[in-house]
Amino acid sequence: MLNRALTILSLLCLPALAQARDGYLGDDACRSCHATQVDSFHQTAHYLTSSLPNEHSILGNFTPGDNLLKTANPTLVFRMEAKQGSFFQTANSRSERFAVVVGSGEKGQTYLFWDGDQLFELPVSYWKDLGWVNSPGYRDGFADFERPIIPRCLECHATYFEALPPPSNRYNQAGFSLGIQCEKCHGPGREHVQREQAKPAADPAILNPSHFSRDRQMDLCAWCHGGHGQPLQASFSYLPGSPLEKFINLPKPDLTAPLDVHGNQVDMLKQSRCFLESSMTCLTCHNVHVAQHNLAEFSQRCLTCHNPDSATFSKPSHPVSNNCIDCHMPRQETNLIVFDFAGKRVRPQMRNHRIKVYSDPPFQQRYP
Repeated sequence: MLNRALTILSLLCLPALAQARDGYLGDDACRSCHATQVDSFHQTAHYLTSSLPNEHSILGNFTPGDNLLKTANPTLVFRMEAKQGSFFQTANSRSERFAVVVGSGEKGQTYLFWDGDQLFELPVSYWKDLGWVNSPGYRDGFADFERPIIPRCLECHATYFEALPPPSNRYNQAGFSLGIQCEKCHGPGREHVQREQAKPAADPAILNPSHFSRDRQMDLCAWCHGGHGQPLQASFSYLPGSPLEKFINLPKPDLTAPLDVHGNQVDMLKQSRCFLESSMTCLTCHNVHVAQHNLAEFSQRCLTCHNPDSATFSKPSHPVSNNCIDCHMPRQETNLIVFDFAGKRVRPQMRNHRIKVYSDPPFQQRYP
């Protein structure tokens, strides 16, 4: 199973993922010294957050009968087709080819297509609990191929895109790097490789986020987990270790606002008492180099501070659990990621990163 997974992942690392900026080499340059870490990282949702389309990376079914999305409009049916190694979404007389897969598939995927050198969103997405669905925010019964993909979207779902505005969704089709690759967080690797090959290298010339100050660590995560924000400089110009506020303005979250997958999860964490009364960062709980799904392991991190024999374990009668997470960081329905599907509005769930005591946990908040 592991070998098959690595084979699939290697198929995603194709020439279109090549770095397009001076000083950036791509993950293959890291592999010669860090093969174990690279292979592990390539199985994470970060790395798989965007990829080229192929039979493995697109999770939806192209088998006749299962490749259709019927809509509220009886004359409109979307058809997903595989032809000679390419993949298409067709509605009525319009057919567009899958160009980019967005999303690791842990929850679902959305797909992009090129129209000339402009990038747009396809109207049909895939959700693992539902199958083919109208893309989030799309009206059921309408074939909308006109939603542009702006740089801020790609800044969080890719390592690099060379933007060529106007218009805002125009890019160099040969100048992009998909997935979150090593250099997204560690900075350009060319000089590091050259120094390591020359040995000895007193200064490795590579960024290590674990050595950043607390603020800069949080900035790096907030770059993509801090919400849409308002860009202050060109997209992809931020370099890890720099103050993020110089590159993008991220408004403080309204703690009473409905949860949103594109909201400011980093600042939600910063509002938590756990954060305010400790030196924790996102890296306290998250090892970004491996796939993490075990809630018991996360809960062990809670217990390093909230020791049952200490004052931080405020309720003596409270049982020690191997799942602190579902009660104190519950999964809640998103506000803006909404599927209009089969006459219903379906809202995926995400985990709230404001750590606190919630009423009647596990708590799922629902919105009209």
